[in-house]
Amino acid sequence: MKEGEYALFENDLEGVEKSEEEDLAGLIQPETNFRIPLLNVSPGVTIYRVGKNFFDSARVARITLEKKQELEQIKAQLDTLGDDRKLLKKEEKLESRIESLNQKAEFGNGLMRTGNPVALLDSSLIDRSIKNMSGYLQNNGFFDSSLDYEVKTKGKKAFVTYRIKEGTPYKIDSVYSRTDNEEIRNQLKRSASKSFLNVGNKYSQDDIISERDRLEGILKNNGFYMFSKSYLEYYVYTDSVNKKVQIEQRFQKPTFAEKHRVYTVDQINFRVNPPSDEFADRQVSKELKGIDFNFYRDRYSEKILASRVLFNKGDIYNRNIVIESQKQLSNLDLFRFVNITFDTLGNSLTANIFTQPAQKYQLTNQVGLSITEQLPGPFFSTSLRNRNFFRGGEILEFNFRAGLEGVASATNQGVYQSRELGVSGSVIFPRFLIPFGGNRALDRFGRYNPNTRTQIGYNYTNRPEYTRQGVNGLLSYTWSTLSNRQQFTINMADISYIRTPRITPEFEQILLDLANQGNNLIWSFLPSFVSSISGQAIINFNRYGDFQSRPSSLLRLFAESGGTTLNFTNTQDNNENTEIANFQWLKFQADFRRYYPLDKKQTLAYRFNFGVAQPYGVSSGILPYEKYFFAGGGTSIRAWQARRLGPGSFSARRGEGGRYDYPFEEPAEMIIESMFEYRRKLYGYFDMALFIDVGNSWVIGLDQTRPGADFRFDRFYKELAVGTGIGLRMDFDFLVIRLDLATKAIDPSEPEGERWVLDNISFNRPFGLKGQTVLNFGIGYPF
Repeated sequence: MKEGEYALFENDLEGVEKSEEEDLAGLIQPETNFRIPLLNVSPGVTIYRVGKNFFDSARVARITLEKKQELEQIKAQLDTLGDDRKLLKKEEKLESRIESLNQKAEFGNGLMRTGNPVALLDSSLIDRSIKNMSGYLQNNGFFDSSLDYEVKTKGKKAFVTYRIKEGTPYKIDSVYSRTDNEEIRNQLKRSASKSFLNVGNKYSQDDIISERDRLEGILKNNGFYMFSKSYLEYYVYTDSVNKKVQIEQRFQKPTFAEKHRVYTVDQINFRVNPPSDEFADRQVSKELKGIDFNFYRDRYSEKILASRVLFNKGDIYNRNIVIESQKQLSNLDLFRFVNITFDTLGNSLTANIFTQPAQKYQLTNQVGLSITEQLPGPFFSTSLRNRNFFRGGEILEFNFRAGLEGVASATNQGVYQSRELGVSGSVIFPRFLIPFGGNRALDRFGRYNPNTRTQIGYNYTNRPEYTRQGVNGLLSYTWSTLSNRQQFTINMADISYIRTPRITPEFEQILLDLANQGNNLIWSFLPSFVSSISGQAIINFNRYGDFQSRPSSLLRLFAESGGTTLNFTNTQDNNENTEIANFQWLKFQADFRRYYPLDKKQTLAYRFNFGVAQPYGVSSGILPYEKYFFAGGGTSIRAWQARRLGPGSFSARRGEGGRYDYPFEEPAEMIIESMFEYRRKLYGYFDMALFIDVGNSWVIGLDQTRPGADFRFDRFYKELAVGTGIGLRMDFDFLVIRLDLATKAIDPSEPEGERWVLDNISFNRPFGLKGQTVLNFGIGYPF
């Protein structure tokens, strides 16, 4: 640091009692550098300094100048030669390169941008912080507040203390609306219970902004097309003696009319324009449900399009319905864009819906890595879409996927890369088919974005111990409510034929040993005919997945009935002479997730997952292998390897690696999992997490080959495994890389009284016994 400069070591707030300290702290500039407790070291500053040692600003400036000169030469050639493709491509690359160099010159190299420079004491920023905090207090009802600050230095470190005198917050005494428009007054009365401005509440400018937006939305959704919040003004009158405010919300009259009017849709025009490179030489005009259609060619179904227009001729204007209509038309995936505009004439509106076709064919390729068993596996996938295949909005889709995936061998051979290949072809109809066909159904369900998918596919899996092949056919229906809060799927028919042409002698011997002990898992590897009917509901509360500053939740419910049609036939039960196995089962799963931000940097998140599957009938107590539940892994109980926990208190067979070397997968018929995470932002892209995972899996009924595996109410709570640990996440917005270090705390496979295993960890053994601590490497959040 230069002479007279001080590193800003600490910002402190005093006197904050009734206002939000976190909000006030967020207004202080600059923020102090993050430091590791006890060590008193800032990783961000260290990274920045390392990057700065390798940064040559003069070289960046020289290269930038050279690239700009080269770009000028390319532009001169384009002026002479015209639109030459090679030159245009080179111009685009140079412009992108210059933009990258400009960012580098301003913010430094990659290390400098990842780290942080030393935060320095700056009196101008202190004055700005005082001004910002004073404005915040005024906007939140502390009209009599005052602020001061003090700076102390120690060596080259500076400590700033901000002293705040809040005073008494002002409360709302009354709210009055001034307007001579009777229709607006009626709308205010109907929605008064949802107002953000309530007598007795503390004054907050944010509440005024929210109320202004709310009233604009109400009026826009009830016919007031020309109204905007700019016509709504607020006047606040303060009573400094009683510490109260009176709020007046005043509706200004429009300049183009005597009063704000309610508008009605008088005409609807729907136009599909030709692609930009085509001439509309065969225009077609049609009319349906009061909508005038104009197509550049007769290639579109007016019935499908009309079902996605949610407003009708004669309706009063409703902004939400117009926006939802735009979304529903976009969901068809037929158009590059969908624009809806309105022309006014008196109190009447003419709706104009303009669209342009998307490309008929779309080829999408994807290359990436999948992470399972801490082993990265590359994959390649490609899909080809043919839009409007039958000229009724249908989409013909072909998919291909090939990849390697890390899996633990079932025959104690370590971790291998499983080769997988999948091919499928499907037709997606933008409506419900049998038994929901017909125009009435289309009009009734159109607003729910209905889709019917018919699909046939082939899957191939090559693992170290077996090769598995399957042919699958699917008929499914999907739909969602407006705003996508609730999404539903019904698989009316999910039919598969699965065969296992290769089983290694070692794995076959394991299956035979289990069969000799009464466990007929071997039947899951016979040629099998598997059919089921299933349904799924996803309920999203407050946009879960868009992890911002508000609490949100997600509930997923899944139910499945397998082999249902076999109830009406005389199919023989599976036995040792069975050549083609059949299965019957019932399955249910509930998955609830909750995200709760404590403040801008800290979040609590938790998940509860419950599932049960019960074979019956011809299954002879065995499920198709893919229908079992498995506990453990990077998105389950993280202190156990994937699919290796449980079931119950069964002490699983161990390998040569010691006490926690479980070589075999443990299929189960019931699962209970609960995961809790405390997440905190560190600096830059880096976040941390502390977590506790609780859960296990069980079988329904007695399993002679696995003592203690069965679920019993009088002891299941004693068989809950507990794992805990710490995680590091790198959040790049478009990608989250996750490292979770988890250790076993309670191991239900140990005898009662010996299940607490966290005491295996000591200074000499920081990770406990071999295999007790597991490092999980994954992409994305665990939930």
